[in-house]
Amino acid sequence: MRKKTTVVGFAGLLIGLLLLGGPPVLSAAEIFVTIGGGDRSGVYYPSGLAIARMLNAKRHDYGIRATVEATDGATFNMNAILAGYMDFGLTQSDKLYQAFNGLVEWADKGPQQELRAVFSLHREALTLVAAVDADINAMDDLRGKTVSLGNPGSSQHWTVTEALTAFDLDPNRDFDAIEVMASDAPALLADHRIDAYFYTVGHPSETIRKALSGERQARLIPIVGPGIDQLVATRKYYIKATIPVMQLCADAAGQADVTTFGVIATLCTSARVPVDVVYDLTKEVFDNLEIFRRQHPAFYQLTRKGMLEGLTAPLHPGALRYYKETGLID
Repeated sequence: MRKKTTVVGFAGLLIGLLLLGGPPVLSAAEIFVTIGGGDRSGVYYPSGLAIARMLNAKRHDYGIRATVEATDGATFNMNAILAGYMDFGLTQSDKLYQAFNGLVEWADKGPQQELRAVFSLHREALTLVAAVDADINAMDDLRGKTVSLGNPGSSQHWTVTEALTAFDLDPNRDFDAIEVMASDAPALLADHRIDAYFYTVGHPSETIRKALSGERQARLIPIVGPGIDQLVATRKYYIKATIPVMQLCADAAGQADVTTFGVIATLCTSARVPVDVVYDLTKEVFDNLEIFRRQHPAFYQLTRKGMLEGLTAPLHPGALRYYKETGLID
């Protein structure tokens, strides 16, 4: 986070007096903040862009100038925040939990307890798309098929692995597992090169819509059962989710909404970011939530109370101050 102060010298003052009929306006210190988004085709980037636009529209009130950066997503954003390259970033509830507590990929680095939550956003559902002619109607039907586990090296593999374990499915034993980019998966499905693929994403998703409206018929598969119930009950970063099929694709007429589970997109920051900056950002989004909700279809179900759910790191004091002032938190 950087501050910029404009200084006007004697020459500038004289020119202002001569040309403008009065002294030039001195600008106060302006705070520059950077928000880490994600891929431009996903939901993280437009989420960060919406927040930045709202702050910039009130920059004379807040003294904040915000920019959003296209990034590699959740883990990249948290690393950038910890390194001081970014001030805010979009991440996932499970990734934030793991980083704060020093788990999984953070085990060697230890707990990253400088991280703070600001608010949660849309649900990111673990989505399983399967070709109709592959005769996949449930998770157990993946046996013997060719299945993409998601983007190569993606952090979503942890969620997919936990889901497979809940059904006693081993990708090294039960099916042919590959890794392809989610953006490439619909074409591979259409070409019969894969039978199904996983993708953790906020809905509506253009990638999923393409798969459901392709020449090779496809459908969404529920990810439900006692094992999933146990996961959601014991992992605070998971939530049940419903995918609105008809909202995704008109060609999917007759398909009921699909039940699954997933994580929650979360705006996070660092404990180093000043209280007033986080307070102003939080206030602008929450005070104008209806405007914010119109910025992306994935936001249509957002509520003020719901945006305090699924937070897996301590709240930043600036956000907490706003929530207490407005009665959202006692």
